[in-house]
Amino acid sequence: MDEAGSCASGGGFRPGVDSLDEPPNSRIFLVISKYTPESVLRERFSPFGEIQDIWVVRDKHTKESKGIAFVKFARSSQACRAMEEMHGQCLSPNDTKPIKVFIAQSRSSGSHRDVEDEELTRIFVMIPKSYTEEDLREKFKVYGDIEYCSIIKNKVTGESKGLGYVRYLKPSQAAQAIENCDRSFRAILAEPKNKASESSEQEYYSNMRQETLGHEPRVNMFPFEQQSEFSSFDKNDNRGQEAISKRLSVVSRVPFTEEQLFSIFDIVPGLEYCEVQRDPYSNYGHGVVQYFNVASAIYAKYKLHGFQYPPGNRIGVSFIDDGSNATDLLRKMATQMVAAQLASMVWNNPSQQQFLQFGGNSGSQLPQIQTDVVLPSCKKKAPPETPVKERLFIVFNPHPLPLDVLEDIFCRFGNLIEVYLVSGKNVGYAKYADRISANDAITTLHGKILNGVRLKVMLADSPREESNKRQRTY
Repeated sequence: MDEAGSCASGGGFRPGVDSLDEPPNSRIFLVISKYTPESVLRERFSPFGEIQDIWVVRDKHTKESKGIAFVKFARSSQACRAMEEMHGQCLSPNDTKPIKVFIAQSRSSGSHRDVEDEELTRIFVMIPKSYTEEDLREKFKVYGDIEYCSIIKNKVTGESKGLGYVRYLKPSQAAQAIENCDRSFRAILAEPKNKASESSEQEYYSNMRQETLGHEPRVNMFPFEQQSEFSSFDKNDNRGQEAISKRLSVVSRVPFTEEQLFSIFDIVPGLEYCEVQRDPYSNYGHGVVQYFNVASAIYAKYKLHGFQYPPGNRIGVSFIDDGSNATDLLRKMATQMVAAQLASMVWNNPSQQQFLQFGGNSGSQLPQIQTDVVLPSCKKKAPPETPVKERLFIVFNPHPLPLDVLEDIFCRFGNLIEVYLVSGKNVGYAKYADRISANDAITTLHGKILNGVRLKVMLADSPREESNKRQRTY
């Protein structure tokens, strides 16, 4: 189907090619009678909102209507409401066949099949971490009937990640929420749960062709950013009091998949999760990235803001203000860096281990542990002669933690007999007198970062005879 040159004549504002899908889902696709004039379409659809253009697809040679038309509205909510109320209706008393009305897909998708309801009714929002599902529902119920609300939580701690979904019963209600809610929520349409991004490659090549032809979009590339923030990629540019957090917003002129986003940001150690979202105000890529610690997020922001992926397309990276105390985050980051460097220095020069005293000369203070993990309180160790019920294997990256720090961490789960390091290797073992305590240690510590060191904690192979093995002391 060729839209070019097939538009009906008529005056008024006509959006350019680059503006046809701005905002997305603001065009409707109509299956009508071949004898329906444009004036009737304008009369029946203008009550739903500002119409920017109407065009009827015509045969190139005969100029007769093909029974297909498009109506472009100024807002997505207007187009959605027109679809909901006009689908299956007859345009005039003389019509015997009802019309079909769908939301037209983006031109870059290369197809005009109707967009499914799930793509239009579920929105993704950024919320304070203190929000409950009831708080989320209370904020967004003013825009329409809500089917469900959900908050994304950390699988281990159960704490909110500051992200949520709201599913409405009607597409127009979701569009109203996106258009009218507070901008701090950064509401956008969520990707369908069970649907792969079928058109990502087509969108990519379509954008590349537009760039080759010199068609620059006239809309702000990054609707959630200041344009000046992104236009200069000077990494030494100091913009003053910028919010700092573990979460980053990523924007790009070229759409990207979740796998592509992960491969870019996983270069920096400490990536916790990433998620790609659809932007209702443009056809560009938008994603959220979160790291386990603020040091990784700062490094990723510094290194990847302005990074070209694919070549010729620069991505924008900025912090998402999640309400964290920036001073406290920086203090923790600095402490982690110093502790990691000091531990690395001592590990590379064992003769200097006597100087690694976290508690000062008195030795009365416990080692300092810097981590985002919620650790239990310290518990007494089991007597050395206690039978070993479970042994854990520990892998350190990039280097082992000091022995006193390890002991302080692993004794918190109770029934610890001893913890020791393997000389010259980034591994160690912990012995427990109780299997439940050992399993609690694995659940809490595996994959986590403590004092700048990532731990892998897993069950060790059972020794043939623990009592006959030579005791290791390092």
